[in-house]
Amino acid sequence: MARFAIRSRFDVGASELFAWHGRVGAIERLVPPWERVVVEESKGTLADARVVFRMRGPLGPMRWIAEHRDFVPGRQFRDEQVKGPFAHWVHTHTVEADPAGGSTLTDDVEYRLPMGALGAAFGGGMVRRRLDTMFAFRHRRTREDLERHARFASLPRRRIAITGSTGFVGSSLGAFLSTGGHEVVPLVRGAGRPGVAWDPARGTIDAAGLEGVDALVHLAGENVGDRRWTAARRQALIESRVASTRLLVKTVLSLSKRPRVLLCASAVGIYGDRGDELLDEAGEGGRGFLADLVRAWEAEARPAIEAGVRVVHLRFGVVLGARGGALKAMLTPFRLGLGGPMGSGRQWMPWVSIDDVLGAIHDAVLDERFSGPINVVAPVPVRQTEFAKCLGAVLRRPAFAPMPALAARVLFGERAKELLLASQRIEPRRLSELGFRWQQGDLEGALRFQLGRWPAAPA
Repeated sequence: MARFAIRSRFDVGASELFAWHGRVGAIERLVPPWERVVVEESKGTLADARVVFRMRGPLGPMRWIAEHRDFVPGRQFRDEQVKGPFAHWVHTHTVEADPAGGSTLTDDVEYRLPMGALGAAFGGGMVRRRLDTMFAFRHRRTREDLERHARFASLPRRRIAITGSTGFVGSSLGAFLSTGGHEVVPLVRGAGRPGVAWDPARGTIDAAGLEGVDALVHLAGENVGDRRWTAARRQALIESRVASTRLLVKTVLSLSKRPRVLLCASAVGIYGDRGDELLDEAGEGGRGFLADLVRAWEAEARPAIEAGVRVVHLRFGVVLGARGGALKAMLTPFRLGLGGPMGSGRQWMPWVSIDDVLGAIHDAVLDERFSGPINVVAPVPVRQTEFAKCLGAVLRRPAFAPMPALAARVLFGERAKELLLASQRIEPRRLSELGFRWQQGDLEGALRFQLGRWPAAPA
């Protein structure tokens, strides 16, 4: 039998640390993004929960089923594997108060690998390293989420509706907000799913389901980079954003109790290809299909502003997270040693970690100083060459395989010009002025956190 244990101190009280683990979304927040693990089912409380993970095992897809036992209110819960990759797995979570008003979390795992001594001899070291990395991530994720929520602990919890709630950003946002004690109301398409029904293509929405929500976060929209921009595709991209925003604004203005704030996802694509010019929210928009699309998208929220609703346009840069978006698409070629910059590589790349995206949305919901356009990017942009070298170093792979601009245009069409070859040196001036705290403002640190590739376990 092997044993693993890790203990960390937190600046929040023991009751809040324990409660965080019991809220909806906590399990999703604790699954490392680089692991091919999906929470398939989670039922019950910390006292009696049953959790089913879908994961990739050594012989293909498999399920890991765990049940919670030995619950001690405010202090302890234990999950035990009833089916999964280990011959034995019992994980005890213990929370204790400390004299300074903080708390400590101890994760103690007793486990045994299959195939007895043979399994321990060939897999013991690898499993230990994965546990070191996984639990270091879990404790850091717990600490950083609690720190974000603690900043607004004196405010009432909110009821927050989210479109695009199953997407890359939306699914993470729902889990993050729920663990902060907020009530998340997803807008969903199709019957039989929990949430508020809507169909932006048909212009229908269950307005009654939005009565009394405090905030509406609009993240839905077709992926701009997944296929060629034919005339039909351009129209679909426009309709998915412009028409859906128009529908939501019309609905918000019809409610007897309007949301305090409407947050609309936007994009730094509004600035166009601007070379080395330093751009902030006061800068003029650029040229091109994306710039025109974002302008039209943001303009649809104007009636809400005129009616007195606080509106925030979240102009996202390239969102980096191992579970989706640009980084996920890059991983395979970079892992094969085929990664590199596009074109000259001198283009500026405005990036931001998924966790800082969640933090910016969270702050924008709760801090009434947030309004208008907000550049949601890291404080230090990088050139594509620098990004490629950094990702290659984190993955321990060469990154010297640039794609010539002509090849990019042939393969990707007009998308290449605006998504891959454009240069945008974006400054997050408004976030800085509002005192936003980046948790992953350093590119290498953000990549290592997302990919579980730190040289040593972080403190």
